Amino acid sequence: MTSRTDHDLAPGLVDQVASLASGATSSVAATEATLSRIEATQPHLNAFKIVRREKALEEAAEADRRLALGERLPLLGVPIAVKDDVDITGEPTAFGCPGDFPAKTEDSEMVRRLRDAGAVIVGKTNSPELGQWPLTSGSAFGYTRNPWSRHHTPGGSSGGTAAAVAAGLVSAGIGSDGAGSIRIPAAWTNLVGIKPQRGRISTWPDAEAFYGLTVNGPLARTVADAALLLDVAAGNHDGDLHKPTPVTVSDAVGRDPGKLKIALSLRNPFTATPVKLDPEVRLAVHSIADTLRELGHHVVVDDPAYGLIFGLNFLPRSLVGVHDWLGRVPDPTLVDARTRGNAQNGKLLRGAPLRAARAAEPRMRKRIGAIFDTYDVVLAPTTATPPIMATAIDGIGGWDTDKVMTGACPYAWPWNVLGWPSVNVPAGFSKAGLPIGAQLMGNENTEPLLVSLASQLESVLRWDQVRPEPWW
Repeated sequence: MTSRTDHDLAPGLVDQVASLASGATSSVAATEATLSRIEATQPHLNAFKIVRREKALEEAAEADRRLALGERLPLLGVPIAVKDDVDITGEPTAFGCPGDFPAKTEDSEMVRRLRDAGAVIVGKTNSPELGQWPLTSGSAFGYTRNPWSRHHTPGGSSGGTAAAVAAGLVSAGIGSDGAGSIRIPAAWTNLVGIKPQRGRISTWPDAEAFYGLTVNGPLARTVADAALLLDVAAGNHDGDLHKPTPVTVSDAVGRDPGKLKIALSLRNPFTATPVKLDPEVRLAVHSIADTLRELGHHVVVDDPAYGLIFGLNFLPRSLVGVHDWLGRVPDPTLVDARTRGNAQNGKLLRGAPLRAARAAEPRMRKRIGAIFDTYDVVLAPTTATPPIMATAIDGIGGWDTDKVMTGACPYAWPWNVLGWPSVNVPAGFSKAGLPIGAQLMGNENTEPLLVSLASQLESVLRWDQVRPEPWW
């Protein structure tokens, strides 16, 4: 790892906005540099499914024209990456699956908002099939590699976005999180990843995604960059099922969060397979807790009341969502056998099990949310282990894959069931030099509080100054 400044890497999002607005650089120059980095690293990192070279440069030239006329927008001319589960006009949305997908005729609501803010969409990043696994690999594209280690996964399912940001290909990007799919790759690539409140960023043309489990959110190297991207992407379409009270999170960057009561929770929620917290992760999360104490916060060990049946709420929503999405795949016979198996289980869980899961959510929210009667924030590991090998689920069946997943990543999914915000913050490195993350978890609409606290941690720990040594 290195702490040097490398001019071949993308600057931070906030800095890039300022450089474009001042005329210190142009959108065409910034976009060309971004595209060159992507294309040079694609054979090795493999972060992108689609690179929009010609279209992105046309958009950049138009942004420069608007900048020259004095127009100013939050992201005018800034190159941004999005995950391959959102629609861009003229591009297919394969969500990690093999096959010949048709080009979309309309932007998703989130992409429309990014464009309205002036962003230049340089490409779509890789995801495992239908976002199912905490690794980014598949027959449709191969392996996406971790910028910190060629042998390890950057996590999933937003691993392509995480790899692109951590490697400095782009300043920031958008992912999605249905069971930790923003926070897990953020933890494993030394990034800030925000899973916002359900509905904060529209999932339209889906009124909700995976029956309320999945939300869109930013990945970036700094809290300020992630907060800016969240504010720009936030907002709703008339057809959205979830429309939370609007908040602005950029204002919380650098703001004193006050003296908070924080629960340090290391107990993993119930899973059907054994889980052991890696000692290096335990030590890293305790180190974050110690830093919070030094900042004046009151941190004590305590756990949310997850209960033994909490996971039964997750599975119907997740697997029925897989079944739904597989219906969009042109040739379902091409997907992984595990995907077809999950979709078949989802077909069986549709109806009464899915209705029961949705009906139980308010009771679970009340029971688990009782911890916020005592505490302001919950601090927990983001994952149980440092990054796992990129090949960790190759050649194994569905049950063995589930054991790998729950063994490495048992901590993130509950907040998807509840729909509440959670922020991954970098928590240091293993002895092997692999990134580790910790979650700051809040209840409904607490993104500003979590961002304020994450920003305070960043001001002390300065994780943004540590970058991977390029092997790619």
